[in-house]
This record gives sequence, C-alpha cells and structure tokens, in this order.
Amino acid sequence: MGIAEQIRDRLEEAFQPSELSVLNESHLHAGHAGHDGSEESHFRVAIAAPAFGEMSRIGRERAIHKALGKDIMGAIHALALEIRV
Repeated sequence: MGIAEQIRDRLEEAFQPSELSVLNESHLHAGHAGHDGSEESHFRVAIAAPAFGEMSRIGRERAIHKALGKDIMGAIHALALEIRV
C-alpha cells in the first residue's frame, strides 16, 4: 500500500470526513530539495470534517499529524493541508 492510501485510510478512520482528497504532488518537485526519487515525498490533503469544529487552525493541523503518525510524517517531506469543518 502506498503512502497516499495510508494517509487516506488513517484520516478516514480518525475523522470520518465528509470530504477527503489526497493528492501525490511528488512529481512536481522532482529535482528539488526533499525529493528523494521515491515519488512519495510531497502530498496535498483537502479534508472537511465536523470533528474540526471546535479546534483552532493549529489544533487541526496537530490532530492530522497525530492521526497520520510518526511513521508517515517521518517518511514524507511535505504535507500541504486544506482543512474545513
């Protein structure tokens, strides 16, 4: 299972989102710092879930990082987040 699928699975389990998009943008960063050639280094996530309603922006980002876990966060270089309630 690739990293994009792992991200999707963990976010669905943690937040039961009404909307979720996980895009692998690694190909856009070929040759840049942080691109290790694995084609799984840069991701963009758009997520909407009621669970984020009472959280600050920083709280939402921390919750996503926690849900993804140290293994995924340590394996990727960049994670762009678009978070909505």
